[in-house]
Amino acid sequence: MTDATGAGDAIRVAVSTVIFSLRTAEDGDRLMLPLVRRTRTPHLGQWALPGGWLDPAEDLDAAASRTLAETTALKPSYLEQLYTFGDVDRAPTRAISIVYWALLRSDLVDAQRAAAGAPENVEWFDVDAMPPLAFDHNRIADYALWRLRNKVGYSRIAAGLLPDEFTLTELREVYETVLGQRLDPSNFRRLLEGSDELVPTESFRTGNHRPARLFRYVASA
Repeated sequence: MTDATGAGDAIRVAVSTVIFSLRTAEDGDRLMLPLVRRTRTPHLGQWALPGGWLDPAEDLDAAASRTLAETTALKPSYLEQLYTFGDVDRAPTRAISIVYWALLRSDLVDAQRAAAGAPENVEWFDVDAMPPLAFDHNRIADYALWRLRNKVGYSRIAAGLLPDEFTLTELREVYETVLGQRLDPSNFRRLLEGSDELVPTESFRTGNHRPARLFRYVASA
C-alpha cells in the first residue's frame, strides 16, 4: 500500500467557540454573539468566530476556554462541544475545527471584559444580522443557533443567560429572545410553575408594577 500522506499534508486542529449572550439594543434585548476581526491572512480584516489552534498537550475543553479568553476576554457560564467541521476545502491548508457553543450571562459580559481588558478587534453582532464570515464560520454559527433554539425547548439551558435569581417574566423573555417569537404569558407560567427544576425564593423584584417573586433553578446533581 502506498502512503498518500506526505510531510506537507499534516492536518491541523483548531478549536472555535460560538458564544451567545443577551445584549440590550434600542428595541430591547437581542441574542448576540461576539466576532473577532482577523489580523492576518487568509481573510485578513474579515470577521470570524473566536478560536485558535489546539495545543498538543491540551484537553479540548481547556483549549475552548483558553482561546475564548485570549480572543474575547470572556469566560462562559455554559460550555458544550457542538460538532466537528472538517470539509477538505474549508481552509487553504487541511484543518479540522472542533467547535463549541457557549452561553454567558448578560450581567457578566461587561464586567469580564473590563476586568481582563477587552480586545479592540471584537464586536457583538445580532444572530439574525450576521456579516459574511471567514472560512465556513457562517455555517458554523447557523448550526450553533439551530442547536440552541432546539435545546432551549426541552432543557434548562436558559439558566446560562440569566442571573442566579429571576422572575418568570424575565425567564419568558429569554425564551422569546432565543426563539425569536412571542410566547403566551399565561401558558408559559403554568408550564413552568409545574416544573420541579424551578423553585421560588423569598425575594421579590420591585419596580413600577406589583412585586414579582424571584425564582432559581435547583442545583444540578
